[in-house]
Amino acid sequence: MPQLPDDLDAVAVRTWCSLALEALGRERAEIDAINVYPIADGDTGTNLYLTVESAAAAVEAVFAAYETGATAPATADAVRAMAHGALIGARGNSGTILAQLLRGMAGVLADGGDAAHLRLALTRAADAARRAVAHPVEGTVLTVAAAASEAASGEGSDLRTVVHAAYDGALAALAKTPEQLAVLGRAGVVDAGGRGLVAVLGALVETVTGQAPVRGPRTAHGKAPTPVDGGSVVGLPVGGTPVEGVPEAGFPAGGVPEAGVPVGERPLDCPEDGVAGPAFEVIYLLEAGDEQVARLRTRLDALGDSLVVVGGDGLWHVHVHVDDAGAAVEAGVEAGRPYRIRITHFATESGHDLRVQAEPAQRAVVVVVPGDGLAGLCTEAGATTVIARPGEPPASGELVDAIRRAHAREVVLLPNDAALRHTAAAAAEQARTEGVRVALVPTRAAVQGIAALAVHEPDRGFDEDVVAMTAAAGATRYAELAVAERQSWTMAGICQAGDILGLIDGDVAVIGADVPATARTVLDRMLAAGGELVTLVLGEDVPDSLADALEEHVREGHLAVDTVIYRGGHQRAPLLIGVE
Repeated sequence: MPQLPDDLDAVAVRTWCSLALEALGRERAEIDAINVYPIADGDTGTNLYLTVESAAAAVEAVFAAYETGATAPATADAVRAMAHGALIGARGNSGTILAQLLRGMAGVLADGGDAAHLRLALTRAADAARRAVAHPVEGTVLTVAAAASEAASGEGSDLRTVVHAAYDGALAALAKTPEQLAVLGRAGVVDAGGRGLVAVLGALVETVTGQAPVRGPRTAHGKAPTPVDGGSVVGLPVGGTPVEGVPEAGFPAGGVPEAGVPVGERPLDCPEDGVAGPAFEVIYLLEAGDEQVARLRTRLDALGDSLVVVGGDGLWHVHVHVDDAGAAVEAGVEAGRPYRIRITHFATESGHDLRVQAEPAQRAVVVVVPGDGLAGLCTEAGATTVIARPGEPPASGELVDAIRRAHAREVVLLPNDAALRHTAAAAAEQARTEGVRVALVPTRAAVQGIAALAVHEPDRGFDEDVVAMTAAAGATRYAELAVAERQSWTMAGICQAGDILGLIDGDVAVIGADVPATARTVLDRMLAAGGELVTLVLGEDVPDSLADALEEHVREGHLAVDTVIYRGGHQRAPLLIGVE
């Protein structure tokens, strides 16, 4: 049995993220089903799951950076990664608020993980989340977070006592949400976001104590949760297991929503209850300063509702419901640099759109690209793109969304990164359960994806097309240039911080002093084994003169080898190289 933590160190944070993801995975469908506020679009559980998935992936990346198992990352590194991962992967209103809760906790837990720090972390988290919401409403996840903080504030010096108190306080507050928010009371459900937070706090209890919270109609203090009108029980502890004879948490008496009426179509007649609201949800990440964000809040607040802006230190996550999606994005452009823009039409998303939906295409390609430049190139070629920005790999939910956006019966998925292999496989498996035929071509670099896309022929058989694309990708050797961040042992020798590294097929093969010389050496080594076509993808800050010089170098030293050059935009590597 693993040793239980006396405080929240990096390993405990990792465990918490993993258990929270499992808990939300078990409960996501039930949470989706009770989602009636602020928009009854039935996706709160999914949004929370995807947000925590991004947080967990960021923590795993921190652990993966430690090459040996002898040491673990510092606690500060783990909690900051958790917060950053949640911020960049936040989905929907609930996920955005959860990201701010985790960010508020991380600011305190980075300094210590004992009981006193956890109490303060819960308080900071609840306060930060409430400040992030333009117009806080009681009976929501904000109320549940505040109750968890208040319940834990007076509990002694033992970490286990504090986490139990926070969980119990959240559970009790969740049971009361139908009394505080009329739309919940009429629907006979508890707040979906609050229930998700209870699941996350339940995972924290399990992390610290080694046991999941009691799964039954009673809390740890023996008090039965408050029933909603009609006798149904709300506030089911994490795990979602109903007790015999007790209707499932969050549903009207009988245990399920009204037969034949999807949750997104229940008649909720008050505008303040979240029905007669704006048509679009707009979400984006934003690079901007504090002053610009303050002005952005004012402008977006005038455009719509459900405004939540979270983040700090130059990176923000913006969420708002508006009728004019273009104006919301334009406001972000004026404030700074928005990206990962996602616009959802509520009517279409929740099944209200009465227009005839277009027939799906027979086949599409979904490709992950490292920068805006290649995204444009692949889009022109007919592919649906997902941008993987530096330090921000896409989660499986983003890939599933891209597969859905492609709107095709058959999809070829090109992850273009070896580290995304498992993420892409999970996305493909999810899409298959939705009736889409998905083939995953295991491309390990963007240049392999370009080669595969170049031979894509939607008119031939699916299997034949996949084989041709796989063969083209496999015949493309790939390389990239990177800047060494610290002294390290490599296959090419010892590098120093600031050295230029030439990686061929994922391994360091060249250590150089500058980009041009290192690039020439890498090209010569790759072309020594033969090749007919060189592909160069230049980063945002790389001058055109370098591309011209490398093209000339190839032409002079390697006869009958062609060179194509693309601008990759804001990508991790200053130069990507492919040789076919």
